[in-house]
Amino acid sequence: MSKYEIILYWSQEDEAFIAEVPELLGCMADGETYMDALKNVEVIIQEWIETATELGRKIPEPKGKLVLTQPTTENATRVGKSLIFS
Repeated sequence: MSKYEIILYWSQEDEAFIAEVPELLGCMADGETYMDALKNVEVIIQEWIETATELGRKIPEPKGKLVLTQPTTENATRVGKSLIFS
């Protein structure tokens, strides 16, 4: 598991959960479930790092803000189109 911040939310437009990694420009994945999106983005993070290394680009250090919780209706708040998990 990476230590990069991952933002997970439901996209009505895409009808999928979206996982974005703000520290890695353009790094994102989707999935039918919260956990699918999380698993998929872990693969994409590794691919992003491998590609950046091959191209000689700088790889940002993780900021260390990783917080993961299993989503439930008890720890989710809807803000616009996003779900915020606490």
